[in-house]
Amino acid sequence: MFTGLIEEIGVLRSVQRRGEAMILTISANKVLADVKMGDSISVNGVCLTVVEFDRNGFSVDVMPETFRLTNLKSIKQGSSLNLERAMMAGGRFGGHLVQGHVDGTGTIKGRIAEANAVVFTIEPNDPQLLRHVVQQGSVTLDGISLTVIAVDRDACAFSVSIIPHTLRETVLQHKHPGDTLNIECDILGKYVDHLLNFRDSHSSPTRKAGGLTESILRDNGFM
Repeated sequence: MFTGLIEEIGVLRSVQRRGEAMILTISANKVLADVKMGDSISVNGVCLTVVEFDRNGFSVDVMPETFRLTNLKSIKQGSSLNLERAMMAGGRFGGHLVQGHVDGTGTIKGRIAEANAVVFTIEPNDPQLLRHVVQQGSVTLDGISLTVIAVDRDACAFSVSIIPHTLRETVLQHKHPGDTLNIECDILGKYVDHLLNFRDSHSSPTRKAGGLTESILRDNGFM
């Protein structure tokens, strides 16, 4: 489990690719402070397991499912990567509950400066992901815990506003329209949606299971 607060930007030292499987070796500093074999480290929002490390970096395996579902398939030697260690019990919880289980990717459609912030507009490659994206709710982009400021369902896109600190301390500083980002939707919304749809699909053969809506949340006591 992670919080979505990036600890440092690592650099891809090497990538060994065998079909849709990869071994990534990443240069890092802060996340190595107490690293052990088998530890979980979020790499661009993907929970990966440390299989080897030295004083300058660590290596992780990427399986075919992760290769297909995330933007790790497009990274190259020298690429910058967001890194975060798994959260410690008793530590401050500054972001939101992040599993490191990416739901899909999205393409940046806009990057616009607004006063001291930069607004990114993202179009999910799978439109169904928007059912779990709520205005003023949480979303994870390349491992970064962010707040959704707008959802445009007609354009199948949503927007987030990035403060200078977040831009400076994450790979978003290098991202521009056309680039892809890993998306992990809020786990709470996904579970509520699953439970409601599971109940609907088993309670009545004539009732068609639908998506999570405001009326469903209200009828079931969530609002």
